[in-house]
Amino acid sequence: MKRYATLKDIATTLNISTATVSRALANRLDVNPATKKLVCEEAKRQNYRPNPMATRLQNKRTKTIGLVVPEFKSAFFPNVISGIQKVIDEAGFHLLITQSQESMEIEEKNLKLLESNMVEGILISITREGENDDYYQRLIDSGIPIVFFNRVSSKVNAPKVIIDDYKLAFFATEHLIYNGFKKIYHLEGPVKLSVSKERKRGFLDAMKKHHREITEKTISTAGVFSEKGYLAMQKLITKNDLPDAIFCFNDPTALGALRAIKEAGLKCPDDVALVGFSETEIAQLVEPPLTSIEQPTFEIGETAAKLLLEQINENPPPYRSVSLTAKMNIRKSSMNIKK
Repeated sequence: MKRYATLKDIATTLNISTATVSRALANRLDVNPATKKLVCEEAKRQNYRPNPMATRLQNKRTKTIGLVVPEFKSAFFPNVISGIQKVIDEAGFHLLITQSQESMEIEEKNLKLLESNMVEGILISITREGENDDYYQRLIDSGIPIVFFNRVSSKVNAPKVIIDDYKLAFFATEHLIYNGFKKIYHLEGPVKLSVSKERKRGFLDAMKKHHREITEKTISTAGVFSEKGYLAMQKLITKNDLPDAIFCFNDPTALGALRAIKEAGLKCPDDVALVGFSETEIAQLVEPPLTSIEQPTFEIGETAAKLLLEQINENPPPYRSVSLTAKMNIRKSSMNIKK
């Protein structure tokens, strides 16, 4: 396998020390000009290139940021990464991306990999299985700052970039109520995630405010992917327990539910209205178009990266969290044609 020449290769060829080669290439004054010329010519002949990582380590900087995301199935995280990349590129940093595959075990392996690569900071959105709180804290205590985004740790004192999931879930549920739907259910996300808890809390508080009935059937766990939304909706259809409308944890679960509705010969919103969350690109392309909460994904990435750079560059590092605004895009899937 082809490799680049090293200082040792040049030193061996010229029968001089590697230290002399290093000083010559650095144009140091304590090296004979004739020797400098020989070293530079030999370096060019051997296609020598300085090792950027070694240079950074000499300066105690790697200029590398680590990133851990749960998945790439949806467009959410790639859009966030675009925002992160823009900021760190402008700052002269590099990005090392890892994926946890929604596994706490793989997430910890990713964190260890980033630590061994001596990243200067880590951006992370945690898995649906829960939080590696002890490891997050160990990294922070060792001097590696962390910024959480979207899915955050509830126990670690570190900067976070979020949206107001509670408020937006409350508004989404009220939207269904104001449209005249009586029997409203919620397909919730993974029970260990703080975003799931906040969206569920917003849904329940809106239902209570408007005196809507809440039973053990009102909430079903559907996870984060479309197949889980499909199965949860199928179960409701099989049990002949159809609500008038459903507020879903995210767009994939809503789209899975929509597929089950159509396969059963039912119509949305005539038989069951739907509201999603996260505004995937497909939300406007399905029939009927899906009402959804649009999150500022690119801005989430930008903000998280800026917060991390603050942590890296300032002493002592500031601690602050940011809650960004989002909006609800109302479409046909949640309109009550019977009203």
